Amino acid sequence: MKNIINRSLVLTLIFGALSCTDLKEEPIGLLAPEAFFKSINDVEAAVLGSYANIASERFYGRKLALSLLLRGDMVDIGDRNTPGRRQQVNDFDMDSNNGMITSFWPTAYKIIGATNAAIAGAEIVGEPADKLTPLVAEARFLRAFTYFHLVRIFGDIPFIDFFISDPAEVKEISKTPEAEIYSGIIADFEFGKQNLPDTYGGLRSRPTRGTAAAFLALVHLTLGNDQEAYDNAKFVIDNKATFGYDLMPDFAELYDGFNNDGLAEHVFMLDFLGQVSGGSGQQDDLMGSVTGIRNFSNENTNAGWSVSVPSLKVFETWNENDYRRKVSFIDSGFIDGVWVGYDKFAPNHGSQRPHIAKYYERPGNHSGAARKTDNNYPLMRYAEVLLIAAEAADNLGGKDAEVMGYLNELRARARNWAGTITTFPPDVTGGNLTDTIREERRLELAFEYKRWYDIKRWGIGDEVFKGPNSLEPHDNFDSNRDYHFPLPQDELDRNENLKPQNPGY
Repeated sequence: MKNIINRSLVLTLIFGALSCTDLKEEPIGLLAPEAFFKSINDVEAAVLGSYANIASERFYGRKLALSLLLRGDMVDIGDRNTPGRRQQVNDFDMDSNNGMITSFWPTAYKIIGATNAAIAGAEIVGEPADKLTPLVAEARFLRAFTYFHLVRIFGDIPFIDFFISDPAEVKEISKTPEAEIYSGIIADFEFGKQNLPDTYGGLRSRPTRGTAAAFLALVHLTLGNDQEAYDNAKFVIDNKATFGYDLMPDFAELYDGFNNDGLAEHVFMLDFLGQVSGGSGQQDDLMGSVTGIRNFSNENTNAGWSVSVPSLKVFETWNENDYRRKVSFIDSGFIDGVWVGYDKFAPNHGSQRPHIAKYYERPGNHSGAARKTDNNYPLMRYAEVLLIAAEAADNLGGKDAEVMGYLNELRARARNWAGTITTFPPDVTGGNLTDTIREERRLELAFEYKRWYDIKRWGIGDEVFKGPNSLEPHDNFDSNRDYHFPLPQDELDRNENLKPQNPGY
């Protein structure tokens, strides 16, 4: 395995050069899969190389994850001394040179380049199909996973589903319409649903057939294909024993970096390794740092940076009897050796309010300030599958009892306070189920990089940023502009075919 991992890092560097950025007119030569792929181990190495960039500072370690977190209405900027690129994302004041997008865009295409390399390599190594097909399915899953992020963030983008042997080709690539990109995403996830294994034992960081079906359900829900969304979510639910999925009894178990490997609720998770790092920011997880509290300490970590902090209204409007609130926030602790409440947090940094606990309070083994942690980030939980099924069923109509059943599974778990069963939240027994589903999703998945995508697909930006009940008011939110990020200016400068820029930028 060590040799496979080492080769995966080499291949990541090589095929990462074929991303849509950093192209220079230099005689770097042509690349051919035949030069690198000699066995099935090389194909697996290229697949594993994709994960190295997903678990990097430039993607889920900070740049992408923080952008999604700040863009929603649950989290605001805490310390206004933080770099302007973060404030621009949060404040709907971005320009096309924003340093967040110019970092995670090329990283996304490095991931895609590695998956395309793996798929091309699988065609030439001459191994039996039953061994290669699951790896091809895994590569196609990761490609679809990455494009699913990009298309929701930017809209029309280049869709590259082939190995590029001549980097000069990239300068001629044009944008692909959203509809075509989604068709490619669905095809890749469908291939995964048919060809991935049912399980990887206790490993939750590689996709299975159930993982692919869960993401298919979310893609179809995003597109308004409610029957397909429902069918795929039901496939996961009906086969949860086969895939080994279930809700964890205690909500807090999901966010314990000391002991959250192999959790049944993780349909797909990103596994960071404490105090491990590689080149290009690989394995550098900073989400605990940017959500943590300045000048603070507890038994598991020390001071964070108070960058990404929920508005006080998010905390105050969340019922204190909901165990998920207790798990999601940290509202007291030691500052200068004295136990204090959140009114004493980061007093010189404008962040005197509860902070996010999910990635900061119990980060496992880490290098200080909750950085380079053992956190496992849930990219898809079984809880979300239940919510997808509930939403799709509600949209289809005539399934109220089923919808309430899914919601009440989540609420029953939320009543378990570390073994003590309470009475809140009560079971759903009727009412406006659409509103209930949306609120349940907001609370259940709080701070897990889902909220911005929900705001966009529901088209509720004006309501949540300008309405009377706004948790994080932004009067400058513009629905004609802000549902998309700007395309990176350096990419437009290199390739005229990527123009025009997204509207409003």
